[in-house]
Amino acid sequence: MTTKTREYHAVGKSEPKLDAVKLVQGKPAFTSDIELRGMLVGKILHSHVAHAKIRKIDTSKAKALKGVAAVLTWQDIPRVVYSTAGQSDPIPGPLDMFSLDSRVRFVGDRVAFVAAETNEIAEQALKLIDVEYEELPVVLDSSESMKEGTVRIHEEPEYVNFADSDPSKNLAAKIRIDIGDVDKGFSEADLIFEEDYEVQKVQQAHIEPHVAVSYWDEDDRLVIRTSTQVPFHARRILAPVLGLPMKRIRIIKPRVGGGFGGKQEILIEDAAAHLTIATGRPVLMEYTREEEFIAARSRHPMKIHLKTGVKRDGTITANEMYALSDTGAYGCHALTVTGNTGQKSMALYVGDGIYRKNPNIRFYADIVYTNHPPAGAFRGYGVPQGFWPVERQMEKIARALNIDPIEFRIKNAVRSGELHPFSTSWSEGREPRPEIIHTVGLEECIRQGKAVIGWDQKFNNPQWHTVEDKPYLRRGIGIATVMQGTAIPYLDMGGASIKLNDDGSFNLLVGATDLGTGSDTVLAQMAAEVVGVPTEDIICYSSDTDMTPFDVGAYASSTTYISGGAVVRAAEKVAEKLKERAAKMISEKDGVPCEKDQIKLADRKAIAPDGRCVSISEIAYNSLHHTDQEQIMAVASYVSPSSPPPFAAQFAEVTVDTQTGKVIVDNLVMAVDSGVIVNPVAATGQIEGGMSQALGYAVSEEMRYDEKGRSIDTNLIDYHIFRSNEMPGMEALFVETYEPSHPFGVKAVAEIPLDGVAPAVGNAVLDACNAEINTLPITPEKVYSALKKSRK
Repeated sequence: MTTKTREYHAVGKSEPKLDAVKLVQGKPAFTSDIELRGMLVGKILHSHVAHAKIRKIDTSKAKALKGVAAVLTWQDIPRVVYSTAGQSDPIPGPLDMFSLDSRVRFVGDRVAFVAAETNEIAEQALKLIDVEYEELPVVLDSSESMKEGTVRIHEEPEYVNFADSDPSKNLAAKIRIDIGDVDKGFSEADLIFEEDYEVQKVQQAHIEPHVAVSYWDEDDRLVIRTSTQVPFHARRILAPVLGLPMKRIRIIKPRVGGGFGGKQEILIEDAAAHLTIATGRPVLMEYTREEEFIAARSRHPMKIHLKTGVKRDGTITANEMYALSDTGAYGCHALTVTGNTGQKSMALYVGDGIYRKNPNIRFYADIVYTNHPPAGAFRGYGVPQGFWPVERQMEKIARALNIDPIEFRIKNAVRSGELHPFSTSWSEGREPRPEIIHTVGLEECIRQGKAVIGWDQKFNNPQWHTVEDKPYLRRGIGIATVMQGTAIPYLDMGGASIKLNDDGSFNLLVGATDLGTGSDTVLAQMAAEVVGVPTEDIICYSSDTDMTPFDVGAYASSTTYISGGAVVRAAEKVAEKLKERAAKMISEKDGVPCEKDQIKLADRKAIAPDGRCVSISEIAYNSLHHTDQEQIMAVASYVSPSSPPPFAAQFAEVTVDTQTGKVIVDNLVMAVDSGVIVNPVAATGQIEGGMSQALGYAVSEEMRYDEKGRSIDTNLIDYHIFRSNEMPGMEALFVETYEPSHPFGVKAVAEIPLDGVAPAVGNAVLDACNAEINTLPITPEKVYSALKKSRK
């Protein structure tokens, strides 16, 4: 394991976020903070039935309403099939969506678009649209979806298959991965453990809803200002849908009030744009909180069967997972999310001894259509669904074998220098390539996490497990070890350009998308490190398809690694030019030669070994105004040949009321190996925010539906995310390794906090009161039922 050996002046420091001041001052930074002359309000009429053909739609009353500028139905818009998933071309999933269609497939599906002078008029117009539905049978259980005779959800002739999708069987995608000889591995096992697990559908619940503003600029180009994670993907996907050449579309991403994967979707941009095209006027479209629940995207719910073979000494001989994933009415992200479910979680444990070099792993999955609202990208991107069964199963096996659960995990976990077991079998539906895992700080994460949470003093300590004077309360402690990924190798690309200004400051232009995570700041820190100036001298502008270089966007934990790689390369080109000019200027000052390779950039200066120097601002002024005039600037891009996994140990401490089943999570500790941490405060925020999201997933959040497919929870009162006063104690620890595939040794930190909280809590509940919970969330009802069962 390689560790960082040099000190930096910008990288590794907790620099304040570049946008912090303007945001706390309430300046107009977000998508809807714009006022345009003649701007209309756009609204969507959503279906109130889960599955139907639209036999007739009458918009005459709505169009006649004073203040209504346009009403559009499927008859008014070109029929172009596409996927809403914001992914690289070709999109690794079926094309099964239209802006508007003559068929609806879930409660919340689109029926019509309206543009009006005010929000109130637009809402009234929606009520005046008369729709005659021919209702069709509904399938809401993923287990029933592929059965013979089940209603077919997609029968449109324009449907485009991907990854063995079969709409005749309601199959959006399927995965079949075999590594090694799984059957032989099971035959060599002393014991086989099999269990069924289930994970629920949950919502991203970002504070800012989906919002977009569309308008024609003075050159008759369509501008879409939108809260998105994927501006460049949005432009590419929207061009054919809108019937416009890509060069006539500009996507601008302002500040974003949270995305968490939900905005890796082309969700309302097309609706606003269609209305602008129809009216010639600007259109603001913004979802309500209810629309976020009924018509946006969510995490894929899954039913998972896990089978594990082990020797009595704790060596894993084979591991097999089958996942049945519910993609809802459309297949956006269907293949890739579920691929991650197996690829990341099943890769952590390869076995030991002869099994370490030749692990036996099988991952099969069917991703099926139902008449639920579509699932899509959610922070963690399928991996939390995988680690719930894997880490619960590891705990059960260790306890059954009477082996320390931490030692059992370490014994079987992947190590530095080993081949990623899935790298030759899976790459998001594309050609896989072998990949070595260079840095694994997992054991150190466990060591530090144990110390902070007090594992040795609490685990297997009967006195600690009981609460004095309250025998019905039981304490428990649990662990989960996890890994994630960093970007998508050979696919994700980021670009950056850096320009020197007259005063020695720099403009940094990146296509990378800051979602509030602070990526603009982190990228500016890397640039500042290379060119030898403080971060405040880097002026960062991001995510404008006209102005900034290409970038895939904010997903797959790629920004710091991929976009950062591009920034460093562009900055290095600029640094070379600065050193070249500095050497010449220093030499000319007193006639003593100075070579550019001897120059060091630091403290806003170019410094020779003997102490002679010129300032960056002098170099700038000289190059722009005086001698051998030129604009010092550079452009670079980066595509990674690897996806170095971050690793983490996540610990949970709980108190269970055995009379009611109520679970209180008292403490969460996460120790993470994410390589070199560029900005510790920002990274800590990522971990704490991620753990709070994962905590809701663990114990309280679930999107529920009635027998007709209607959402039961449509607000943040009924759908319970954790409030600040309900949060447990939290602590984030960084175990720094140096990832050799990145110039600053970084790996991802954004998504891995979501992976281990739920299983760590589940394991802590088991430790507290012996209640086995296999289905999320861990509600009091489930704990109470498990306790009653265990007492029989």
